[in-house]
Order: sequence, then C-alpha cells, then structure tokens
Amino acid sequence: MNTHTEEVQKKSIFANLTTQILIAMLLGGILGIIIHNTVSIEIAQSFSSKVKILATVFIRLVQMIIAPLVFTTLIVGIAKLGDVSAVGRIGGKALGWFFTASLISLLIGMFFVNFLEPGVGLNLSNIDMGTASEVTAKTQSISFENFIEHIVPKSIFEAMATNEILQIVVFSIFFGLAAASIGDYVKPVITALDKSSHIILKMVNYVMKFAPIGVFGAIAGVFAVRDFQELAFTYFKFFGSFLIGISTLWVLLILVGYMFLKSRMTVLLKRIVSPLIIAFGTTSSEAVFPKLTEELERFGVKDKIVSFMLPLGYSFNLDGSMMYMTFASIFIAQAYGIDLDLGTQMTMLLVLMLTSKGIAGVPRASLVVVAATCGMFDIPIEGIALILPIDHFCDMFRSATNVLGNALATSVVGQWEEGKEHEIASLD
Repeated sequence: MNTHTEEVQKKSIFANLTTQILIAMLLGGILGIIIHNTVSIEIAQSFSSKVKILATVFIRLVQMIIAPLVFTTLIVGIAKLGDVSAVGRIGGKALGWFFTASLISLLIGMFFVNFLEPGVGLNLSNIDMGTASEVTAKTQSISFENFIEHIVPKSIFEAMATNEILQIVVFSIFFGLAAASIGDYVKPVITALDKSSHIILKMVNYVMKFAPIGVFGAIAGVFAVRDFQELAFTYFKFFGSFLIGISTLWVLLILVGYMFLKSRMTVLLKRIVSPLIIAFGTTSSEAVFPKLTEELERFGVKDKIVSFMLPLGYSFNLDGSMMYMTFASIFIAQAYGIDLDLGTQMTMLLVLMLTSKGIAGVPRASLVVVAATCGMFDIPIEGIALILPIDHFCDMFRSATNVLGNALATSVVGQWEEGKEHEIASLD
C-alpha cells in the first residue's frame, strides 16, 4: 500500500513539474515579446541580461551536482559490474551504439543540407560578421591533437572544478576498475560512495524545483531582444530545413527505440518528458543530467548501467549536435558559393566525428566545432555570424535530441545486459 502511494506521489510531482515548465515557457515567451515590442532596445537588452540570471542560477545549481554525481555513480557502477570483462563488454556495446548513432546523425544533416540547399542564393550584405568573434576566438583549441590531450585529466580536482565530464569519466573508470580488482577490502569505500550518490540524487529533487524559474528566465531573455517574426522570416529556409532534418532524426530514434524496447518505448518517452522540456527550454542537455539519471532508474534500467552509460553518452553521443554540425558547416559553404564535392564532405564528416567528442561542457560547443571545421576546409569561419541569430532556437531542438538519444542508448544497452545476465545465469 505504501509503495503504491509513493508511486502515485512521484507521478503527481512529475506531472506538476512538467506542467509548471510548460507554463513557464509560455509566460516567458509572452513577457519577452511584450518587452521587445514596448520598450527601447537598450532597456530590452538590460532586461534580457538580468532575467537570464534566473536561467544561469538554475544551470549552475545543476552543474554543481554533475561532477560529484558522475564520479560517485560511475565508480559504484563499475565496482558493481564486478570485473574488467563486464566493463569491456558494456563499454564496447556503448561505443558501438554511440559511433553508429553519431554517423547516422551526421549523414542526415549532410543529406538534408544538400537536398534542400538552404544556403544557396543567400544575401550576405546585411550580416554583421563581427558577432562571430566570440566563437571564432575559441576555434584554436579544437583539433584532433588537442582532443586526444583533452581526454586525460592532469588533475581530477581540476576536471571537477571545470566540469570536464570526459576527464572525470576517464579517472572514474580507472578508480572503479582498481576498486573492483581489490575486492571486499574496498567495500566500505564503495558503500560510502554509493550512499553519497543517493544524497546527491536527493539534491536533484530540490534543484529541479527551480527548473520552471530557470526556463522562464531563459525564454524571456531571448524573446526580449529577438524579433521572432523577423527571425522566422529571414531564416525561414535555414530553420525550416533544419527542423525537417532534426524531425527525421527524432522519427528514426523513436522507431529504433520501438524496434528494441517494443511497448516499453512508450513508457520511456513518458518518463523523459520532463528532462526533454527542461533541455528544450534551457538549451542545455547538461542541465537535465541528474534528472535523467533518476528517471532512467525509475524506468527500470539498473543503476550500474545508468551510471556507466550516461556519463559516456554525454561525451560521445550528442545526436542532435552532430546532425546540426554537418548541416551548419555545409550551409555556410553554400552561402559563400563554395562547392564541396562528396569526398570533401565525407572527410568533413569524419573530422566532425572525432573533434566533437568530449566537449559537452563547452559553451556553444556546436558552433565552436563548426567554426573550427570550416577553418580546416578553407570556408570563412566568420560565416558563423550567418547562423548566430537563429542558433538559440536550433539549440533548443538539438539539446532535446541529445537527451532523447542518450536515454534511448542507455535503455537499450541496459536491456541487452539484462538479457546477457539471464543467459549467464542459465548456463550456471
């Protein structure tokens, strides 16, 4: 009876949070549009910078949880897996899924930007190229060599301080494997980390109460300084083509989900509605990492699988961002009248596959990678200015897509592992 009551309460809280976020998005949009249409540009910009603090505070609250959550849950997950062969088996499945999904996402972006040609015949005369300087200044740090160096942390404390998820994952894997090899002697340490992870997950419930406020601030801030009608008209072809591409990716991901999870895919989609909306509203898939962890465990994926898969997914499985990167890179080339043959585009695709990994915590990461890739293929990196005005709205969709992709990958690998465990148990 108590368990049933608890479940009802959880569903009620979940429904309320989702409703509150949707209302916050609506109110934020209305307030932003009113501010934009009734006050001067200077006042609107001042309002935007102040109200966005609400979103910043919410994202920072989430960010303070991510490093300890990844560290504790991943170590406990590996220790519970018990041996190196299990870690290798699950890791192999995970990376196989991630790279396949990334390749498909990149190909979808490449197909639709070539088929619909949103950049062909674009008028560049009224584009402010100076706005791209913030992004282009960061492109020097994105290269294959720097990516390899970036994987390994110099210090776990530095990695935690800067929320470098991939570096924390690398350290945690080594720590977890070492702990698993020692055996019973380290049980008190693993138990302490396990209890710590539950405390942090409890903190998630408190932090998520701020989600509607954060979403309200993010949406109001953008609409206060952007004329949505003008943006929609000016960038109709680019944004419309992007939506066709991202919708195709969603349909494909959901179909793959039904293929592997059958009717449970419907349950998964219901579980992740709240994380999807938060990611959409705040344009940050990182902001829902703790909430997504909780929802996947409630869905029935074992905690040891969730704690292993999700941190890896946030570094290697950003499906929405991948689709956008090829789409945006080739769009800029089209806008400048640069013809890229199929071989060059495939090379670009492979470059994006490698250089885009492990940058989940970098602000405007997709744009930074696009700018760096354009530079490698002699496409003017200032072309980023073409997509900057509409990028926030594209980011909403790609952030939500990243969440869907990671939820699906974790659930499917969790189901595979469950089947594998049953198979091993029957042999014993």
